[in-house]
Amino acid sequence: MADQLREIREDAGLTGRRLAELAGWHGVSKVSKIEHAVRPITAADLRVWCRVCGVPVDREQELLAELRDVAGMWVSYKQLNRGGLKRAQESVREEYERARLMRAYQTKVIPGLLQTAAYTTAALTQVRIEQGVDVDDVAAAVAERMDRQGCLRRRDARFLFVLEEDVLWYRPYSDAVQVEQLRHLLETMRRPSVSLGIIPRMVHRRGVAPDESFDITDEESVTVELVSGYLTITNPSEIAMYLRAWDRLHSLAVVGEPARRLIQQALEALPNE
Repeated sequence: MADQLREIREDAGLTGRRLAELAGWHGVSKVSKIEHAVRPITAADLRVWCRVCGVPVDREQELLAELRDVAGMWVSYKQLNRGGLKRAQESVREEYERARLMRAYQTKVIPGLLQTAAYTTAALTQVRIEQGVDVDDVAAAVAERMDRQGCLRRRDARFLFVLEEDVLWYRPYSDAVQVEQLRHLLETMRRPSVSLGIIPRMVHRRGVAPDESFDITDEESVTVELVSGYLTITNPSEIAMYLRAWDRLHSLAVVGEPARRLIQQALEALPNE
């Protein structure tokens, strides 16, 4: 957004000082801070910027829409978990209930829709500790996530998963939890609505390196989970990039019996198996 605003000003032949004068802003610092992304621009100031620079109405509306998208792109865990873990789980339920096609690529953990209650309990307990969530509602949050998995029974939706094989071997929690989780994967992949692909460790990747974990809902949004929060992408050109990344990664994955064998191998390496 900052780069686009600077280009608009330059295309209009205005200096930052002159734009500030025509906009009725005191000094040039406001323009400079906006163009260097030190401070975000408000919708009202964006309208003034466009008017002063002679931006066509349709282009102004595009910029305003982009500004709204930017405002909702980033949610920190502190903000997400402010009302407790259960509320955070509830906040995404509608997305799962209305989606027709969900694609998830994961390099670190078992995706939430495929988790057992024990795995989710261990994961959310760790989240509560790491993020300092005051409310102790892990049990309620787990119940909400388990109930949300009911969407896998929908006949009008498809849920596609691609995991790097290493996810099967990571042991973030107890061996007993991992054994139960891997057995659950073997059961869940039988569902008609579910496709589970696994990228083998030894596959020739043909130049396709692992990417960050991401979820694609229909072709409307992409969610990326980072260390400090969630990034939601709604820009069509960026969604298209993730769709192409999905196609590349999915092409490396094995499904069906080869995928089951990889899960079974990870199971057999666990002490409780």
